[in-house]
Amino acid sequence: MESLIADVGDFISANQFWAGPLLGLIVFGESLAIVGLLVPATALMLVTGGLIATGTLDAWIVLPWSIGGAVIGDAVSYYVGRIMGPSIMRRWPLNQHRHSVARARLFFRRYGTASIFFGRFLGPIRSTIPLVAGTMLMSNRKFQFANLTSAVVWVPVMLAPGWAAAKGLGDLGAVHESGWILLGLGIVVFSLLAFWVGYRILRGQPRRRGRRTA
Repeated sequence: MESLIADVGDFISANQFWAGPLLGLIVFGESLAIVGLLVPATALMLVTGGLIATGTLDAWIVLPWSIGGAVIGDAVSYYVGRIMGPSIMRRWPLNQHRHSVARARLFFRRYGTASIFFGRFLGPIRSTIPLVAGTMLMSNRKFQFANLTSAVVWVPVMLAPGWAAAKGLGDLGAVHESGWILLGLGIVVFSLLAFWVGYRILRGQPRRRGRRTA
């Protein structure tokens, strides 16, 4: 996997014209249910962040494609779930990942629309939440709103650590890069919040309701 990431990183560095479309395709695949477990989009975006910091890539080429890929990938999973219905959970390959599916369903039931936003930041359920939302007939308007807003935040958050690592902590203090400092603070806030929500849900157990007696 490390060699694959290195090869893709080298290709992106040498072929800037294809950097945007390629990253958009990778993020799209990473957002698809089950397929996302096999796509190393997170690592590649960290590499891309470093390439942006060194001036090898233009952020305004990478951002639109990556955000678009994330939005379309989640939308495809949502519509597949909406069309196929709950029965898709009992079919292959989802029936081989019952634990992950169960956690995604619990997360969605407890947090609704917010689960679509924060679910993108939680690796274990990231690619399953949109599918679950579709099977449970979530409002399309609410889903797409959460889908778009989460993608707009998630892509810069995933690029920023690689950018910061390549740029060095000293450069982050430059006045003309104060926007990146704010982004760094945003990363901390969102990471802590996502961790807290994820810990409460993924480590918790469904609440049991007592049975009514006649």
